[in-house]
Amino acid sequence: MLALQRVSNLGDASAKKLLGVVGSAEAIFHEKKSNLLKIDGIGPQKILQLEAHQQLPEAETELEFIKANNIAYCSFIDKEYPEKLKHCHDAPLLLFQKGNIDLIGKKIISIVGTRKATTHGIEFCEQLIRDLVPLGPIIVSGFAYGIDITAQKAAMQNGLQTIGCLAHGFSRMYPRAHQRYVPSVESHGGFLTEFWSGEAFERNNFLKRNRIIAGLSEATIVIESAEKGGSLVTADIANSYHRDVFAVPGRTSDVLSKGCNDLIKSQQAHLLHSAADLIYMLGWSVEKPAPRPIQTQLFVTLSEEEKTIYNYLNTKDKVLLDTIAIDCKLPTYKVASLLLTMELKGLIKPSPGNLFQIV
Repeated sequence: MLALQRVSNLGDASAKKLLGVVGSAEAIFHEKKSNLLKIDGIGPQKILQLEAHQQLPEAETELEFIKANNIAYCSFIDKEYPEKLKHCHDAPLLLFQKGNIDLIGKKIISIVGTRKATTHGIEFCEQLIRDLVPLGPIIVSGFAYGIDITAQKAAMQNGLQTIGCLAHGFSRMYPRAHQRYVPSVESHGGFLTEFWSGEAFERNNFLKRNRIIAGLSEATIVIESAEKGGSLVTADIANSYHRDVFAVPGRTSDVLSKGCNDLIKSQQAHLLHSAADLIYMLGWSVEKPAPRPIQTQLFVTLSEEEKTIYNYLNTKDKVLLDTIAIDCKLPTYKVASLLLTMELKGLIKPSPGNLFQIV
């Protein structure tokens, strides 16, 4: 299947068509040319690429990387393939996965927005996810700056699964600053990508990634967006899949509300004021209420060093990471790790400029 995905100029749609007719990737490479030519859309050029078998050495190398890095993968015809994504006409042939993702019987929503999120956008996102906790949805996003990472951190802080859809393979992580969240995301869900380990960053990869974000979910929520941006592309794709799209309105003078307001005005998105709007429009009901984490209970699980930092920040406003390390007499690298753990427990929150404060 890896070799089939690698065939030049074949594309996901043609590969899936071949699988539907021939039955398996291995059989496709051994099928007679005359039989392949009978399949609509499979012309001589594509058959030449199949016959060359140039993809096999590359596929073997990639398979070694997959095994060495504990990566799972599934194809469009496998039962493990996400059901909602399978119904999208341009869904990827293969998906690579890391983490502990469980989609069976789960409500799934995508949350996207600007990379330059405002305080209002961040707070709305966090509150929305807190209010959705009793329904236990999986939160899907793109692991980018701004609204994306806010949504994924809020999901983890509230005990929900989260899935980061990547525009690259697993030999790297973008943005690099989010590398510190990788272990937590993998333990609270995981990552999905259609890209091989060595594939370079390209603008088109991010656009392809957006269709996975939209296709995995029953609804896509845009929290903040300028007049143009990747979030609006994701919303457009979700509409093309006949999925619900929601947008958070804002003042007409706000640059980062322009995209959301336009979606609502053109009736490409439902107006979203709160979780109640989403629950009503999607017809959701609470089946197995999940209790919200109680912050006072979390405090007793803190290590002595975490308690030192918490008590210190409790007497301050916003403090630089380096200042925390100096005043608490701890190494900077250790403080950075402790702050991340406390952030995921919902005790502190970061601000631009490497500043931290009590929630």
